[in-house]
Amino acid sequence: MAITRLGTERRRMSKIVIHNDTVYLCGQVAKDSDAGIKEQTRTMLGKVDDLLKQAGSDRKHILSATIYIKEMKHFAEMNEVWDAWVIEGDSPARACVEASLARPELLVEISVIAAVIKNSL
Repeated sequence: MAITRLGTERRRMSKIVIHNDTVYLCGQVAKDSDAGIKEQTRTMLGKVDDLLKQAGSDRKHILSATIYIKEMKHFAEMNEVWDAWVIEGDSPARACVEASLARPELLVEISVIAAVIKNSL
């Protein structure tokens, strides 16, 4: 099967990789890294929505999400935004781990794997 790579402007990674009707997104962070955890989570999930649409998928078709959070003290606030975003009954498998992120101002990052919506590409 062919591998499709989108958003390859940076040599070190692709924003989207599609293989066998599965979409892999690179780690997504907030648009405004100076914002608090709720706003960082909102803008990060907005970027996920945009990339999934570009890849022929959507949040209903997310299979797995790994969330990296700078400090677990932000866990409840992050989950508040996540719970409002995820579609009830279509929650993906998910892990959330505390981690040091690429820049000190980043509070949250997500990596997503999703299914392609049939006949969408």
